[in-house]
Amino acid sequence: MPATQKPVVIAVSGLHRGESPQPGGAVIESIRSHIPHARFIGISYDPMETGIYSDGPDRVDATYLFPYPGAGQRDYLARIREVHEREGLSLVMPTLDSEFDNLIGLRDDLEKMGIAVVAPTAKSFAERSKIRLNELCVKANVAGPRTFPASDVTTAAQRAIAVGYPCYIKGLHYEAHLVHTEAQLAAAFDRVVSTWGTPVMVQEAIYGEEYDVAAVAEGGELVGAITLRKLLRSRMGKGFGGVVVENPDIDGITRRLLKELEWDGPLEIELVKPIGRPFVLFEINPRFPAWISFAAKTGMNLPAYSAAHALGTTPPALSDCPAGKMFLRHCEDIVADITLLADLGIDRELTDYSSKHKPEDGLTHE
Repeated sequence: MPATQKPVVIAVSGLHRGESPQPGGAVIESIRSHIPHARFIGISYDPMETGIYSDGPDRVDATYLFPYPGAGQRDYLARIREVHEREGLSLVMPTLDSEFDNLIGLRDDLEKMGIAVVAPTAKSFAERSKIRLNELCVKANVAGPRTFPASDVTTAAQRAIAVGYPCYIKGLHYEAHLVHTEAQLAAAFDRVVSTWGTPVMVQEAIYGEEYDVAAVAEGGELVGAITLRKLLRSRMGKGFGGVVVENPDIDGITRRLLKELEWDGPLEIELVKPIGRPFVLFEINPRFPAWISFAAKTGMNLPAYSAAHALGTTPPALSDCPAGKMFLRHCEDIVADITLLADLGIDRELTDYSSKHKPEDGLTHE
């Protein structure tokens, strides 16, 4: 990096890459391949997020613990100011659904501080929410599952009878449980409410092949996308393997949704194809999926495009990935010193990895 060039400092959340992987590590790895001189700051909500301790291409250069998003905009802004004073942030890229309410509301404050934010408008974010999914499907001419909000377990049970068992009990941002009985519904309802509050969504269960679209849009127009058919799913329903497909019906659905939402930035579209029925929209997430580094490795580097666009620099060229390319998630052990965990828990920050971060397992690490 030239001496006169302002350092690029990018804050990314969602660093866990365990059983329920978050997208942050994949986003960092993708951007680093295009902006190798960037400094990456981890926004963490839990000292046990695995990516904090990685020394691979998904590594962070410093980590700061943040209050949970539910604490509200005031606490989040106070913490981001502290980090900005230390690090001189250029960009914040959220990868967890629960963060967007705060960041969208604070966009003007952050931009005044010189910090860009990769996030949709408040209107677009609200219109793709689970609670408004049926309305969006009608407007975009896309099939959707019957979905109803419920603020108490009695209403949830009534909605479940309406859509039929089995059905899904979902949090507004995260967590989904497939329930087959009213007793299972009550337990799932209590679990979701205890973590995410109300309303809870009761959604019709749709069975068929599952498809996932990762895309970036500007002003409702598609910039680039990659579509996968899921090959492997974890017991938590997370995609652990997929193959690239070309499908004009999915392409049309994607473009109609982006246009209807007037979407800006990244998003993930989840679809199900039941036998003998059209594609059904399962949900839309306002960020990249956890497998997005696979797309970058095939030439569709959507995270780097989003980061460069937000920073006002030249984005990478995007190349379509040919159908038939496949990814499989592979787990590995991370070696780190326990003092790193202790330092982060006590100080709420980890800015000096140095020799403590180097593996001492007798193996050769390149």
